[in-house]
Amino acid sequence: MGRRALRSKALLGSLASVLAAAGVAAGGCTERFILVCDDPRTSEEELCSTLLDRYRAERCEEAGPGAEGCEDAGAPGEPDPPDQPDAPGDEGSGDASSCRGQCVPGRPLGWFEPLLLWFGSPGEAAPECPPQAPVLGYEGHRDPLVEPHRCAACACDPPDATCELPEAWGVYDTRACDAAPAAERTSFAAPAGWDGACAADSAIAAGEACAGGPCAQSLEIPAPRVVAGTCSPRRAEAPPAPPAVAWATYARACVGTAIGRCADPGAACAPAPLEGNTAPPGGFLTCIIHHGEVEECPSFSPYSERHVFYEDAEDTRACTDCTCGDATGGECSILASAYSDGRCSQVVVSARVSSEATFCGAIPRGTALGSKSASVVEIAPGTCAPGGGEPTGSVAPRTAMTFCCLEEQR
Repeated sequence: MGRRALRSKALLGSLASVLAAAGVAAGGCTERFILVCDDPRTSEEELCSTLLDRYRAERCEEAGPGAEGCEDAGAPGEPDPPDQPDAPGDEGSGDASSCRGQCVPGRPLGWFEPLLLWFGSPGEAAPECPPQAPVLGYEGHRDPLVEPHRCAACACDPPDATCELPEAWGVYDTRACDAAPAAERTSFAAPAGWDGACAADSAIAAGEACAGGPCAQSLEIPAPRVVAGTCSPRRAEAPPAPPAVAWATYARACVGTAIGRCADPGAACAPAPLEGNTAPPGGFLTCIIHHGEVEECPSFSPYSERHVFYEDAEDTRACTDCTCGDATGGECSILASAYSDGRCSQVVVSARVSSEATFCGAIPRGTALGSKSASVVEIAPGTCAPGGGEPTGSVAPRTAMTFCCLEEQR
């Protein structure tokens, strides 16, 4: 079969499928090595093949003669993988260690076998995987550096607006509208829903008398009213993308070729320097691993130095939608005219009336008021206060991996 060496960001799956493809019964040993031999980005075919062959030979030796899948398996004493000299003291006896690496405490149930871990600042020159553990098995991060997210300012387009014409026109029997307490008002109202066209409604005859004398001595025209619609929100500029998430710590884990048995049945064979001492290569720790974030390292295990790293982060930073408040500050003005005849041809008074104030003007005493008209002169629709556009969301690390390491190696 075509085989390639391990590499995995999601990390190091099970060996079961690989062993099955190699014709080796999985038994209880499928997690002895953590290998995935299917990544096209790596080219360690010889290493992967050698590891599988050695594992198969050892497995068949344990299973005994005639075990299924072991008919053509080599003996466990076959040559070691390339560039892996015998460890000192390996005599090949049943009681001696055959580990080509370091014998370290075995993994607790539920954890993967030991590998080598290095972590440091992304600015540091991360060491390459050492010859004893040449396969890069994991890359992760921790301590996200999150810059504040800036949102573009919000703005509001002017509202649509109309100028509502006043309908409640009236006259007073005094020269200054309702200035006098006893002033009597007579209606000269326009029709409901008036559009300003000539209207003869509520006509007042010439000389019509009220308590204070002729009813028509001053004309009152109420202020028109601005009717503003809603404003459309917009962003003053295109919203910038959230800054990229950086990390304060980078980690890499390396998997090695340390296979064989340790004299202590509770120990595991892990990568170590070629010199055969009991420490991993410089800057690396020997660690067991567990998928997900585990709160504590196993209390009964010497792997007590806990480190959690993450594959990436979920970035939900965004900006709230822009909104607009109610329109304020709108103004309009009309040209309003009153006529003595019923066809809007004989002008009595014509005035510009603003939405800011009611108009009151003196007219000839007792004059007839037979019709009226009005037209909009100017509209200022006002403005709406913008809202929204606030930063929201957060950055949360995800896809955790927990490493528990031998503390004395630091």
